[in-house]
Amino acid sequence: MKHLVNSAGLSRRGVLGAGLGLAATSLLAACGGGSGTSTAAAKGATGVARKGGTLRIGRPPASSAETLDPASSLSAYEYLGALYNRLVKSGADGSSQPDLAQSWESDKTASTWTFHLRQGVTFHDGKAFTSKDAAYTIQHMLDKKTASPQAGVLSGFVDPAGLRTPDDHTLVVTLKQPHAEFPSLLTNYNCYVIPDGSAATIGRTGIGTGPFKLQSFTAAGKGVVVANKSYYEGAPNLDQIVFSSIADQQARLNALLADQVDLLAQTALDYASSKTVLASSKLTVVANKNATVNVLPMLSTAAPFTDVRVRQALKLAYDPASVLTTAAQGKGVVGHDNPVLPTDANYLNYSVTPDPGKAKSLLKAAGHEGLQIKLYTSSYQAGFTPLALAFADSVKQAGITANVTNAPADSYYTQVWMKRPLSVSYWYTGRPIDQLLGQFFLSGSDYNETAWKNPRFDGLIAAARKETDAAKRRALYQDAQKLGIDEGGLIVPFFSDRLTGMSKNVVNYAEHGFEFDYVHIGLKA
Repeated sequence: MKHLVNSAGLSRRGVLGAGLGLAATSLLAACGGGSGTSTAAAKGATGVARKGGTLRIGRPPASSAETLDPASSLSAYEYLGALYNRLVKSGADGSSQPDLAQSWESDKTASTWTFHLRQGVTFHDGKAFTSKDAAYTIQHMLDKKTASPQAGVLSGFVDPAGLRTPDDHTLVVTLKQPHAEFPSLLTNYNCYVIPDGSAATIGRTGIGTGPFKLQSFTAAGKGVVVANKSYYEGAPNLDQIVFSSIADQQARLNALLADQVDLLAQTALDYASSKTVLASSKLTVVANKNATVNVLPMLSTAAPFTDVRVRQALKLAYDPASVLTTAAQGKGVVGHDNPVLPTDANYLNYSVTPDPGKAKSLLKAAGHEGLQIKLYTSSYQAGFTPLALAFADSVKQAGITANVTNAPADSYYTQVWMKRPLSVSYWYTGRPIDQLLGQFFLSGSDYNETAWKNPRFDGLIAAARKETDAAKRRALYQDAQKLGIDEGGLIVPFFSDRLTGMSKNVVNYAEHGFEFDYVHIGLKA
């Protein structure tokens, strides 16, 4: 099977998904064309950027132990796209595109993938980028000591022993089992390439091939990156970026209002806050369309959701359109209990019409007539409680009482998420279809927040991974979506826009999925 991706004619869209509000993205399919999400990239004011200047970004720290190691779960997310490149990146149209790998191809069974690497690229310390660095990066992610979130995605397919570097510009990956979407798994933000042998130091040095070099970094503190004048695709517009860590969301907003920062990273403004920002003549708000998937996971291992009839009843009981209107002022699209964006090439156009009467019948048959249950929320994210309240109000028509229960924000994801039968959560869109469905629904997935296990679903995903015909593979992914909607425990009322506040002095802000354009962003000339 031949699948070449050439860099000719492709424009540079930058190197980041580093938490500046993630719009939808996906992947390249193997033979027969690409598959992926396609969502309008978020864009601020366009214009001529002056050469030079300092961009000030306010960001929440990952933790006091955050690191510049991109493979780590504690990576200082916003720095990654400035400092590093990946082998494969996601394009605005959802396809996987060349980055440090100029092209790739697989054998007929999608079991062996060969990546042809870009030549003439150097790391910030002057060392030439080679295939040994690419192989080492994958090995580093798979190393148990790294504890990388991406290890769970890659380890089922990649054995470090299956990595070969026949020359400095070729990486061969022989998989443990076929995977026709394998290149898409390398677009994740944990997959930025680091130098061979750098595991012990990369968390402090930040040495990559990206458009900026590290000048200073303090965990949960301030950091500075400066322009890499020898960047292989041309020097960025800015001279430097100053990152300020501000843990409190309101404090970050205040910093923007007080002109202490130019742009807020990882700060989804609620609609009240966005109006406050827009009231300033010096500030603006950019909407990252459908950037967040809002979910209510029903834990299928906990009563009453061990019974599929109860899970089906809750999905029938509420009206997603009214929940979207009430919780997010209609700023988004209805999810119909499917975490795959409607713009994804693999999306299944299938929905179940709300039917409170049928929901009542299912609950009565399951022995849960007049169901009362706690619905957990917190102030962890601005949209949690509005969603919980809107959902609770909508299911009343089916005789369901969802008692909205507030939990502390600082322990919500350790004491509530994946522990209580029903809660509110959210994900950023931007995962390849295979990784998305796998993380949400596959048996044994660390991120299967409903703990739903279904052998048929697992079999559909396994078959899709082996299928080299794009149309047949898409059909398998769609069959998996239908099964998840009909029987799974994930309620997906809607995808919502993510609102990012910034100065009107910032021009050429553009981002999509896990990509942020650090090269062209600048300050108004």
